[in-house]
Amino acid sequence: MTPGPFTLRGLRVLAPGPLTTVQDFGRTGQASLGIGRSGACDRGAHRLANALVGNHPTLATLEVTLGGLTLETISDVVVATSGARCAGAPHLAPFRLAAGEQLQLGTPAAGLRTYLAVRGGIDVDPVLGSRATDLLAGLGPKVVERGDVLPVGSTPRPLPGVDVAPVPEPTHERMTVRVAAGPRRDWFDDDAWALFTSQTYSVTSQSNRVGVRLEGEALHRAREGELVSEGMLRGAVQVPPSGLPVLFLADHPVTGGYPVIAYVDDQDVDRCAQLRPGQELRFSAR
Repeated sequence: MTPGPFTLRGLRVLAPGPLTTVQDFGRTGQASLGIGRSGACDRGAHRLANALVGNHPTLATLEVTLGGLTLETISDVVVATSGARCAGAPHLAPFRLAAGEQLQLGTPAAGLRTYLAVRGGIDVDPVLGSRATDLLAGLGPKVVERGDVLPVGSTPRPLPGVDVAPVPEPTHERMTVRVAAGPRRDWFDDDAWALFTSQTYSVTSQSNRVGVRLEGEALHRAREGELVSEGMLRGAVQVPPSGLPVLFLADHPVTGGYPVIAYVDDQDVDRCAQLRPGQELRFSAR
């Protein structure tokens, strides 16, 4: 991730925070080869950050988990943040940094993931057509580390002329998301489905980019036995033998052998990417 001596545009990482990765919309259409899509956990926030600096939505941003990122500019840049609001920087608004200035993102008061877009995009080398870091598969750019220099590209697109984007921000409140019955809904009786769509779950500290792990009253199967491994998608709610659901996010496995009771609406999966450990979640059948 460190370019050669002739690179003139870039960002130097002084502190990476708990977890910072490069993300775009991921590697599409390669699941048959065993390669998952990956990409930004909160796709809407990624798209918005890019829009605020005039980038095409496919350009790469930095996904910053729980803040803590400190950067120093090598050149003049225009940047914007979206998703979880971090202290220390303007939010949902483009702003300029001169060469040699520092940007420090504090811990967000609510939400989990902040997206930092720089005009021109984070221009690391793509891997299999994407600049996304897939932590489960070990594909793409390495996790951002102290001392890295992240190259910045260019774009001919105009700046949008937006001062502030008035969009809802993540909160600590209990979240309710819409679900549709999954392909293995029949592995659970009506009582289990009613429990799934009525109880309040709590997000556990074992959650990550692979999925949101939940605590609550266990769901009991109506059928015994094991499934042949099936294809998995972002938004799938899988129920392992513990009976405690796992909601798959960006780095989910390509296949899985536990029944998928439901799918969360795609836009609501973006919201779930902002859930923090201890936060409450409910599923509402549509």
